[in-house]
Amino acid sequence: MTDQGVRRTVTRVPAQACDAASDSAGEVAPCGPGAPSPGTAEGGVSAPASAASDAPSQPVRGRGAPLLGTAGEPVPDGPGEPSSDEPEAAALASPPTVSPAARRRAERRAERVTAGAAELERRLADLLRGGLISAGQSGPALWEETAARMVDAQAPGLANRVRDLGALASAGVGADAPVRLLEECALLHLLAQAWLRRDRLPEPLAATVRSRVGLTASPEGPAVRDDWLVLAQYDTSDSRLITRRIWLHGTVSGRTALLLSYGAPGRAPDLTLPAGLAVDAELTPYPGAGQPRTALTGRFGAPAPTTVRPPGTTTSGALARYGAALRDDPWRESVPVTLDRVVPVPDGDGWQLADADEDQAVPVGAAARSRPGLWRLVALSGGAPVRVFGECGPRGFTPLAAWPQGPGEAVPLC
Repeated sequence: MTDQGVRRTVTRVPAQACDAASDSAGEVAPCGPGAPSPGTAEGGVSAPASAASDAPSQPVRGRGAPLLGTAGEPVPDGPGEPSSDEPEAAALASPPTVSPAARRRAERRAERVTAGAAELERRLADLLRGGLISAGQSGPALWEETAARMVDAQAPGLANRVRDLGALASAGVGADAPVRLLEECALLHLLAQAWLRRDRLPEPLAATVRSRVGLTASPEGPAVRDDWLVLAQYDTSDSRLITRRIWLHGTVSGRTALLLSYGAPGRAPDLTLPAGLAVDAELTPYPGAGQPRTALTGRFGAPAPTTVRPPGTTTSGALARYGAALRDDPWRESVPVTLDRVVPVPDGDGWQLADADEDQAVPVGAAARSRPGLWRLVALSGGAPVRVFGECGPRGFTPLAAWPQGPGEAVPLC
């Protein structure tokens, strides 16, 4: 329940996330749903690719410690390491050489994406000028044609978001449908404008914009070797792709990382890590502000049982974390969060996770309410507090794994 004695609803979650982030940062945090698709989600790759990189891993300094990145970034000076003013360190810090042909190809693609973003801006202006009510009456052909134009512009991320916008406009279900359509139009406009003005953005945010537009990127480091607890693994699919998401928690580094693996329709992705176990591995992050996506660049043993659990936070802390993430990436659909000491309780036709020690709660997302994992969570709790890992976003919380308060193994919920 809130401080006024009213449980939070789905519509109040985005506002709470923004307010909490704004209070801590002294500024207004951007807010709104941004539904990533296989071409743009959490790191934004536009074509099937293995989550494991073929790039050679660097020598290991120690569990949980940053390593030398695959892009040649030096680690901080330390005992027995060359200082930053030595020739060896300067050579390692220099960026990799790019051939003139590759640079010309990148420039030509950037020009095509720029033309596509400008065309998308004109089409969005025409849409809003005609009114959102007419958006659902135009049928899917208009949206598919616009998406095809973005594919021609080599901007698959924009194309995927246009398709999602068309699906939302065609559905038109619910009293909040016009509001959601306007939110998605605003986020798409923001992404197009960010690309057109990318030279004015800080590099981490510019890298996020490139990934959201659909430009591929390579992991850049620094790499981290750790005992990674496998929090959850689940697949999503559409007519073009199967995407596997694997969430990990570093037991020493404390980081939460995401591995993505892809498969063609009808074929499961190759990478599989069983939830609840820990694996000694090296992960290298992808560029982008606040992006959790990493590449698996080394494994040093088979997954093994562990008693480690990720640290938890309160429901208000989860909302504040989502608001902070929106400042780095306004198109984030959700953030990984572990809630500690929460109890699943009914809320009208839905469910919420209520703090056992505070008068706060977050709603369970609509998609999660139709899955058997919710009933496993209710059975595990039995009215007692539990620890739950999941994804927190503007439409609520999606539980993915849970642990009892006492001893016990992780219970997958997805």
